[in-house]
Amino acid sequence: MKPTPTPADPDAWNAYLAEGNAKQARKRVAADVLLRDSSGSVLLVNPTYKPGWDLPGGMAEANEPPEETVVRELREELGLDVVVRGLLVVDWVAPHGPWDDQIAFIFDGGTIDVEGKLKPHDKELSEARFVDLAEAGGLLRDRMRRRLTEAVRALREGRTVYLHDGQAPPD
Repeated sequence: MKPTPTPADPDAWNAYLAEGNAKQARKRVAADVLLRDSSGSVLLVNPTYKPGWDLPGGMAEANEPPEETVVRELREELGLDVVVRGLLVVDWVAPHGPWDDQIAFIFDGGTIDVEGKLKPHDKELSEARFVDLAEAGGLLRDRMRRRLTEAVRALREGRTVYLHDGQAPPD
């Protein structure tokens, strides 16, 4: 059996680490943002590629930090420059349908004032609008509705919430 390389041989050591890295599981990462207007309504978007409304954000690119994902996605899709103010939710989403598991983040984007200037900038969204929390609950799919509820609670309580599929993990 061949001995395990050590840091004393940097080329062999890095090749050994790269081989191990290639065998490890990869996680899909989604990052959304909770943006509010001055009345407390939340911004929702209507994606063209899946049913139901969603919080603004999207999927991270390779080696992209989740908070940068939010900034990039909102700039690309809505022409908005947001400042991430903190982490509200981390949600582990179990494998479902054809999808492997995923880690979903919701960040606090604070309050913005766009007064009617809000419109999609690419074909991934058909609509974007501020809605009150009661209306949001009727537009969102179950997991996202639960995640939004927890994000609002996290914002109110000043702490980050960890979830499994939008709910508190089992004890």
